[in-house]
Amino acid sequence: MSAPVRNRENASNRKVFGRLSLPERTFVADALRTETVGGVLLLAAAISALIWANVPALHDSYARVSHFHLGPEALGLNLSIAHWAADGLLAVFFFVAGIELKRELVAGDLRDPKAAVLPVVAALCGMAVPALVYVLTNVTGGGSLEGWAVPTATDIAFALAVLAVIGTSLPSALRAFLLTLAVVDDLFAILIIAVFFTDTIDFAALGGAVIGLLVFWMLLRKGVRGWYIYVPLALVIWALMYNSGIHATIAGVAMGLMLRCTTHADEDHSPGEHIEHLVRPLSAGLAVPLFALFSAGVSISGGAIGDVFTKPETLGVVLGLVVGKAVGIFGGTWLTARFTRASLSDDLAWPDVFAVASLAGIGFTVSLLIGELAFAGDAVLTGEIKAAVLMGSLISAGLATVLLKVRNVKYRKMCEDEERDEDLDGIPDIYEEDDPAYHLRMADIHDRKAAEHRRIAELMTAENGTGMPK
Repeated sequence: MSAPVRNRENASNRKVFGRLSLPERTFVADALRTETVGGVLLLAAAISALIWANVPALHDSYARVSHFHLGPEALGLNLSIAHWAADGLLAVFFFVAGIELKRELVAGDLRDPKAAVLPVVAALCGMAVPALVYVLTNVTGGGSLEGWAVPTATDIAFALAVLAVIGTSLPSALRAFLLTLAVVDDLFAILIIAVFFTDTIDFAALGGAVIGLLVFWMLLRKGVRGWYIYVPLALVIWALMYNSGIHATIAGVAMGLMLRCTTHADEDHSPGEHIEHLVRPLSAGLAVPLFALFSAGVSISGGAIGDVFTKPETLGVVLGLVVGKAVGIFGGTWLTARFTRASLSDDLAWPDVFAVASLAGIGFTVSLLIGELAFAGDAVLTGEIKAAVLMGSLISAGLATVLLKVRNVKYRKMCEDEERDEDLDGIPDIYEEDDPAYHLRMADIHDRKAAEHRRIAELMTAENGTGMPK
């Protein structure tokens, strides 16, 4: 999920995927650490779910736990464990997504229309082309069009986990592009869920949720603090939104968007950034992995895997993720660069962009959620769609791994250049090349090193009884 590529060049010589500014690089690095750890936990949860659901001795217990109901029936909240994970825990995930989106809109890349063009166009193409691939596959194969939205989402945490596992040194500009892409991707996924997967609306419950959101906003505006106020209010808003018929995760997004993400003169961090820092570990480390645990448990028998490539619905999902995502994001990026007369960074090549676009074909968390919503009345097809999401994500991860490994030596050199700090002032040298003070510090360092080498040479010469060379 989330952070951005800054426009650092002037309009006449703008670079695509140029070097990040130092503050942005620091923000991206912090976000990546949490997302990568969360992605590894997500990967572990998905593997655990597959084992739990496919080992004969454990299969029945997985089904019993997933379908065990709890919660107050009178409030319409007597839900299964799997349902709580999808509608409850993912609200935390979308709350963080809402904060990230707000930050991008007021203080990040999406604030500047010129800088926002690239990730927005790339994300839109990266959602439209997979949907088109799915539709074409199912029109020609006579399948259901209900799942058109399944391959449109990218799971940034899973993608970063793959990067961590394969050990590639992807440059920070490309990682930042992935994060920004995920923010825009999440926004449109939210809109898809809200618009296309709402059948009936309970206007009384929706009105109550809106009133709760207004109270939430007024408390924020007045500077009221205290988790003991906001957490109970958030739970009430979530429950009302759930009972309204609109997917409950929308409540999380709405509350995230209300947080202030700009800093005042006396603040180091905005309230939104502070709360995101507190909640992101909960989202990445607990909410999303638990959702994966109770959503990814599908059959992976030889027959089931074979069916993925024979049924139009499941084949459409696989092709949408593997082909649609890569072609859509790469094509959108290339067209944006072409028509805005921007040039690719001198350190990168277009195959690097295609490799990252392939990595975006890992559509796990939101794809699984949309799959459940799209085929809610067909448990068998829902399971098959989940298997297709897993298969498509696995193929995309493998393709991206091969493509990124080919260029990893180049990436490693770029990362080493970004990290080098010879003057030990805590700022990478590459960001100080235009500062005269940096060059004076480096000259002083080299003078001291030269003096030390002369001293050592003199001692060695004296010990050997030979004269010093002039």
